Amino acid sequence: MNGNILPVECRTERADDIAAIRDVVTAAFGRSDEADLVDALRGEPDVWIPDLSVVATAAGGEIVGHALLTRCRVGDAPALALAPCSVDPGWQRRGVGIAAITCALGLARGRAAENLVVVLGHPEYYPRFGFRPTSEAGISASFVVPDGALMYLALDRSRPIPAGVITYPPAFGV
Repeated sequence: MNGNILPVECRTERADDIAAIRDVVTAAFGRSDEADLVDALRGEPDVWIPDLSVVATAAGGEIVGHALLTRCRVGDAPALALAPCSVDPGWQRRGVGIAAITCALGLARGRAAENLVVVLGHPEYYPRFGFRPTSEAGISASFVVPDGALMYLALDRSRPIPAGVITYPPAFGV
């Protein structure tokens, strides 16, 4: 592969995608911890939202990326956690992650229950989607986070942004 942006299509996860998603997540992180997290979240019906597990596929249908939004809470308000986001190493820096995350956020905007998405990630990457530091909105984690790495996105800016501590699903182990 060259360094060009390559065309991918995004869609929601199907049952026959689970093994391929696990392979992509494991390859992206170089270990199975994050793939185990996805599997554990899938097993938590109170937090798993099937329509918000998004895969990016190459022209031949091969899954090359994955983005996941699951339920969490900020204070007393329902919210979504964006994690993990994974791209097969051979497809990184080619727009696959951007496509998967953009698709997942677009699907989330169609839901009424949650207006807020939180992400713990690279402060240079996620602002391109509109994420801002949680410190600006009075949102915090119950654990130590590097400056700027914890971010939020209001899906509908006309709705209130809840403040408070993020409560992640049990599978996150925090």
